Amino acid sequence: MIRAKRENMEKDTDKDMNETSLIFTGDIGFDKYMDGKWEDENLLSPEILDFLRSADHVIANVEGPLLDASPSGLSSPAGMAQGTAQLLHTMNPAAVKVLKAMRADIWNICNNHIMDAGEKGLAATIRQAQEAGASTIGAGMNIYEAREPKILREAGGIGLFGVGYQRGCKPAGEEKGGCLNWNDMESIQHSINLIRSKCRWCIIVAHAGEEFTSLPSPYTRDRYLQYLRMGADIVVAHHPHVPMNYELAGEKAIFYSLGNFIFDTDYQRAQYNTERGILLKLRLSPEGWSFEPFGIRIDRQNERIVKEAVQHFANPRRSGRVEGEALDFKIITEIAAEEAKGDWKQSRLEKVKKYILDQM
Repeated sequence: MIRAKRENMEKDTDKDMNETSLIFTGDIGFDKYMDGKWEDENLLSPEILDFLRSADHVIANVEGPLLDASPSGLSSPAGMAQGTAQLLHTMNPAAVKVLKAMRADIWNICNNHIMDAGEKGLAATIRQAQEAGASTIGAGMNIYEAREPKILREAGGIGLFGVGYQRGCKPAGEEKGGCLNWNDMESIQHSINLIRSKCRWCIIVAHAGEEFTSLPSPYTRDRYLQYLRMGADIVVAHHPHVPMNYELAGEKAIFYSLGNFIFDTDYQRAQYNTERGILLKLRLSPEGWSFEPFGIRIDRQNERIVKEAVQHFANPRRSGRVEGEALDFKIITEIAAEEAKGDWKQSRLEKVKKYILDQM
């Protein structure tokens, strides 16, 4: 169990002092091979449903708008290439049936697909959440809605909000719907400060990182560590579509990627480990916190989600490696140290450099 010291704070009500549990999911989408699977009562195995229902709150990453529209209907007037169209992820509103079965009462809608149907799709998704009795975080019809945290009164107070990576998550504006951008540090600090003024715990749900990679890039790691320095306690991330490990920073933590949950497309199948994911349970009290990982696998033969032994968050010793070397960031931190020397500036790969710098 990981414990964090209790900060000085005014005594709360008995309800506020209770321990609570939160479960976070990886990416959820209901197109391509998952199309229509909301009608399959066996889509989620009994073990998974039992685990989800064991939590007080479930935070689901809803990877796209809930709107009755097909990708072809969203094409530009000039037409859209087939390769581009397959990257649009709208969901039939009937998929809410699964979110309800999961008891997902908080939807993270800050991701690179929530605007695939424009502001109309975003507004429809927020409306669907409200009708389902769920709250949304990370996106809204303006920047003020996008950065507004969800406040839970349990465990001395918990505040959650979502952020999304710069290139893919279309940012909200004063009068424009969209996401809270992960590099909008002023808004992020505002949300953190608001949470810290009311709550014991601050959790950031991040949709960022390089897709299909087993370790985070140095700039992603640096950004998440910066959030912790700004006042967040825990960062829980998705978007890479594959599970990654976690990192402890004193009494705080970063969970770099939960992988996929309900998500299966041809471009996913072309990559390793996209059929695996993690459900992350956090247990919080005013005195400390702990976590429990639950491994899942997409059974692609039957298109169902089943329990699997956790492939990450474990195995301090792996075959052919010394103890403690398994994905413990020794490699990535050395790369980050090399970056600080500035040798990369001499590279002639201008497009690669621009791509990386644009993320920051």
